Amino acid sequence: MYTQLIPILAPVFLITLLGYGWARLGASFQRDFLTGLVMNVGVPCLILNGTQHLEADAGVFVSMMGYAILALVVCAFVGAAALRALGQPLRSYLPPIAFGNAGNLGLPLCLFAFGKPGLGLAIGFYLVGSVAQFIAGPLFQGRQPVWRTLFTTPVNYAAALGIGLLATGRTLPLWLANTVELLAGIAIPLMMLALGHALGSFKVQRLPVAAGLAAARLGLGLLVGYAMTVAFGLTGVERGVVLVQSAMPVAVFNYLLAARYDRHPEDIAGAIVISTLVAFAALPALLLFALPAAP
Repeated sequence: MYTQLIPILAPVFLITLLGYGWARLGASFQRDFLTGLVMNVGVPCLILNGTQHLEADAGVFVSMMGYAILALVVCAFVGAAALRALGQPLRSYLPPIAFGNAGNLGLPLCLFAFGKPGLGLAIGFYLVGSVAQFIAGPLFQGRQPVWRTLFTTPVNYAAALGIGLLATGRTLPLWLANTVELLAGIAIPLMMLALGHALGSFKVQRLPVAAGLAAARLGLGLLVGYAMTVAFGLTGVERGVVLVQSAMPVAVFNYLLAARYDRHPEDIAGAIVISTLVAFAALPALLLFALPAAP
């Protein structure tokens, strides 16, 4: 059983380790450029390519988006209630509890664990979180008009086009589909490199706060994900993707928004480091729990 985890975990660990080593060596790394390339080119193309080559029923893909919305709403509601009870700032600490790393870590894990069908469903889960974070982040943490975010975020256009093509059964012209597929290939490896570089760059300054946020994200996410698999009777790849994507650590993009709007970025950075390290340590157990139900 454990031998089947090596092909799943080794690529994720090795590419993330490469990014970590790059940071520790102090080599040049243009984070803003890389983030812009991934989020404005790679991820939109990944979403389009995933919907074009979806190896699952369209209804299942839509259901996966519904599970992602439900998980996000429950985590946000419970997290907000807990933060209010503890007297902690919602604008700073709610996003890292609500938004897990379904992109940098969740997508490659689902690809290697469940193949292309799993990646297609994982994209549906990630799509919800990504669009919600691009919209809710600036609106909730900053003072920028939401319409500006809506109209200047390529992911939103890719999501609308992908869902539209999926709903109508139409496809992109071959020349455009091939271009999109090539560009989609940069997204996952660059996201893992960025994750590793973040782990090598970020510092844990206030351990109790960072550890509390990390525990809330991982514990609440896993609990909500498992509850959904039981409540909706999910099996196979669907069950595995929901479990993996729900239990992901704090998303790196939370730090970028926190730094932009000065919402305790040092605490968010610490939560990313702690939650990611704990998640890496727990991945074998999580995958063993998720894999038996997959074909």
